[in-house]
Amino acid sequence: MARETGPSKTHAYNPSMPEMIQINFNKRFPLFPLAGICLLPHATIPLHIFEPRYIRMVADSLDGSSQIAMATFEGKRWQQEYHGNPPVRPIVCLGQIERYERLPMDRYNIMLQGICRARIVEELMPDSDRPYRIARLAPTDSSPESHEEELTGWRHRVRELLESDPLSRMRLGGDVLKWFDREDIPSHVLIEIVGHLLMTTTEDAERRYRLLAEPDAIERADYTEEQLRGLERLVSRVQAQTGDWPKGCSWN
Repeated sequence: MARETGPSKTHAYNPSMPEMIQINFNKRFPLFPLAGICLLPHATIPLHIFEPRYIRMVADSLDGSSQIAMATFEGKRWQQEYHGNPPVRPIVCLGQIERYERLPMDRYNIMLQGICRARIVEELMPDSDRPYRIARLAPTDSSPESHEEELTGWRHRVRELLESDPLSRMRLGGDVLKWFDREDIPSHVLIEIVGHLLMTTTEDAERRYRLLAEPDAIERADYTEEQLRGLERLVSRVQAQTGDWPKGCSWN
């Protein structure tokens, strides 16, 4: 796994193939805080970049390691201070720009892939030469790959949940199960994929952050299983009462 000092490498998984990504925690990383979005390791999110300060951030990142730390706002001050520097939560997800498209007016579409959890150690605010925030980070994951044997039971239980009614009728089931079919994908990575696909709405950002902020893979596994079982109970209860799907859930 990544170390706090010196260059390191970590796996980042995508639908095509796993690849090794170099991380140098001796340097500072651009800090990109957003409301309602929380990136998890090994997940990918599309972002449209149109604010001048973040256009500059992406351009500078592409000239370097193409790595950006995705942050979430702390509290509600961002609603009044968004264009300033409202406080952010201490745990971030370091992401890699997997691909990008440059658009008219210097805007960008980027696909950002989560690499690893990290903690903000030091932050520098914008200045006249650099209009975006940067931070020095330290990795927080507690060697998740060392828990693979312990996570075998979780992998079987979650697969059974996704293959059984009512979760098997959700698009979520099919989207996640294709990852379970890949023996090269470790269980600690599947935890992140389940969390990313399960917690999809703006309201789920708080749960995603809880998953991001948890440094222990076993605790993360328990949390995702708890959320899946809660969803299963909700759907079963509503179906028994009305015969309909719960309002607000997406099944296709």
